[in-house]
Amino acid sequence: MEDRRPPPKFKPHPFTYHQELTVRIQSLTNEGVGVARVDGWVVFVAFALPGELVKCSVFRNHKSYSEADLAEVIEPCPQRQQPVCPLFGTCGGCQYQNLDYAEQLRWKQRQVQELLQRMAKIDFAVEPVVASPKQFGYRSKITPHFHRPRDGKIGAIGFLRAGTRSSIVDVPHCDIAMPELNTELTSVREKVRSGAATYKHGATLLLRAANGEVLTRNDEPAVEIVGDVRLEFQAGDFFQNNPFILPAFVDHVVNEARASGARFLVDAYCGSGLFGLCAARHFEQMSGVEISETAVAKAKHNAEINGFTNCQFLAADARHIFSGITHAAAETVVIVDPPRAGCSNEFLDQLFAFGPKAVVYVSCNPATQMRDLARFVEAGYALKKVQPFDLFPQTRHLECVMTLTK
Repeated sequence: MEDRRPPPKFKPHPFTYHQELTVRIQSLTNEGVGVARVDGWVVFVAFALPGELVKCSVFRNHKSYSEADLAEVIEPCPQRQQPVCPLFGTCGGCQYQNLDYAEQLRWKQRQVQELLQRMAKIDFAVEPVVASPKQFGYRSKITPHFHRPRDGKIGAIGFLRAGTRSSIVDVPHCDIAMPELNTELTSVREKVRSGAATYKHGATLLLRAANGEVLTRNDEPAVEIVGDVRLEFQAGDFFQNNPFILPAFVDHVVNEARASGARFLVDAYCGSGLFGLCAARHFEQMSGVEISETAVAKAKHNAEINGFTNCQFLAADARHIFSGITHAAAETVVIVDPPRAGCSNEFLDQLFAFGPKAVVYVSCNPATQMRDLARFVEAGYALKKVQPFDLFPQTRHLECVMTLTK
């Protein structure tokens, strides 16, 4: 029987623990959660879709909103569909398998639009989201986890359970991963379980499809070809993991940088050189800047194997990012692709002090991108284009490219 006693820290207002509500879902948050209102009070219901009448059960009250589990869909929306994966709703990897793909794209576009208005206070038309050529079987890298063995046995090997921070769901097959990863996953899981005695702690596994094979060690050399540029990196390194949309995504970034009319390019947060090297032939000089010396070494190697002689890569101290850049800012465009946390204030201060004529800002987190946009506007930059790309179908994640000119 289900335990209906509230957790020790449960706040009983405005709803009691597991109080059942019947609500109409009005929209989706950028986290992919359904939004309803009860007498003006916001209730978030995961896996409920806009337009639906649902029954939900409250499990947490906050200062200005509540969270509830979806109990029953009374009136489904026309775009609701049967999820492909039997673990959908339990595994935290996907949020949208129950929603028609065209509708996923419309909501992602709307979410970027709303973030733009709310966080940057700008009314600006967001372009339709560029769809992924593959909606399933597209991920070239997965990293399943498991906790330390208990009684000599390893339990679940998979991904975080939806709505939790440490509970793991056993995932024998992932529908958004490339087929060859799933084939390898079966043998990797068997190997881990048979070798349970060798693990004192939990671990994270790596499976990356590259070079026509599946790599499972962080230090194995991986290759990705984008257009006609060959990029070599270590299997455990960060690299965009939807190779099917990657050429269109990179082409857009390169074309936006070229359209600035700048003679010089700076690729900040350049990593192993993806954007900078794909754009290098269109500029007199391309300078990649990165605080990681190992990433700079890989980027230099990639420039060499592609025969680019107009590229330099600088391992810059975080406090002196642009100090090695000698060409005129008025003739320079900068590509930035920061981590999910967005650009640091320290980086933005240096970028604005340098003052390039244009910036192409690539982000995997539009919320922090729109936060940073407010600072670009203060620094005298105008927004020219907002183009989202769906690198992560069936999930709440997307990449967004903003073009800014001084």
